[in-house]
Amino acid sequence: MPPRLVVVCRVTTVCNLACGFCAYDRRLPFARTTLADAQIERLIELMAGWRGRQLAGDRAPLLSWLGGEPLLWRDWVRFSALARSRGLAVSATTNGSTLASATGRAQVLENLDELTVSLDAVGGRHDTLRGRVGLYARTLAAVRALADARARSGVGMRLRANVVLMRSTLDGFAELTQQLAAAGIDEISYNLLGGRDRPAFHALESVSPEALDRWLRELPRLRRSLARMGVTLIGGHDYALRLQSASRQQSRPVADCAPGEQFLFVDELGRVAPCAFTGDDYGVALNAIDHLDQLAAHFRQSRRAACARACSDCPSTQVFGKFSHADGVVDLGLEDARAGIGECA
Repeated sequence: MPPRLVVVCRVTTVCNLACGFCAYDRRLPFARTTLADAQIERLIELMAGWRGRQLAGDRAPLLSWLGGEPLLWRDWVRFSALARSRGLAVSATTNGSTLASATGRAQVLENLDELTVSLDAVGGRHDTLRGRVGLYARTLAAVRALADARARSGVGMRLRANVVLMRSTLDGFAELTQQLAAAGIDEISYNLLGGRDRPAFHALESVSPEALDRWLRELPRLRRSLARMGVTLIGGHDYALRLQSASRQQSRPVADCAPGEQFLFVDELGRVAPCAFTGDDYGVALNAIDHLDQLAAHFRQSRRAACARACSDCPSTQVFGKFSHADGVVDLGLEDARAGIGECA
């Protein structure tokens, strides 16, 4: 499908789970923040302006709510409805804890075009990782109920699951994906556990290069099995190379990520940046922007003037094709034509 503008908005840092790998673990002692209503309205207005300048047939820009746990944010329904009324598509990433309610599921079907549910392991292992007993069973049942309700309603909402790959969960990935497929998930994505937020947890649960290589070699077979069930396991060849580099602690700079052209990140402080890792370096306040299409040139200039530290080992998975469809390449070596410092010399 043709590319679209994707704007991920970390609308709140409030969360109700205790995930040892996450910066928004409810046990962590810091003041939680939710993006101000006026800032959200401004973001929707800017995205609607972008939409108004698109050509006929172009895909609607996607506004994606992130947290924390965005479905705990009391105004997510109101602002999702507002965004869709302005011609935008809307998605959210959730830990699944609010989906047990039939009312909550109905709101999701009515107000979202896509929903990504975070599930990392089968049964009690997921519960332990996320700090809540029974969470996996309740979430899987809620996903199944949501998929059934979607089928009855005829709504075309996409259901995706995202899996964090860890040392203790890697061997159970295939079983997890089969259960997700049976529950009605359409698409499955994955990312390797990162160590930037919680390095102590990463030391315990990081995946070894050898284990990751074995897992990657098995991925095509699993992908074919899921496809027969009508489920897409996404993530292209470049993404596999990125995971290999991360597992070996090898830096992966990118010569040109086209900052601000097709992807933007808005944080809970109201700053727009090329990704979630460059807000301090390149972030621009929402109220200082007249049009979103002015940002690409601004970010390029900022990047030439002073390269963000994160750019020397780019952690932005979408840059490497996390959401791309597999290209059929199985021979995985550590080569990538895009690697190089480029503008950040």
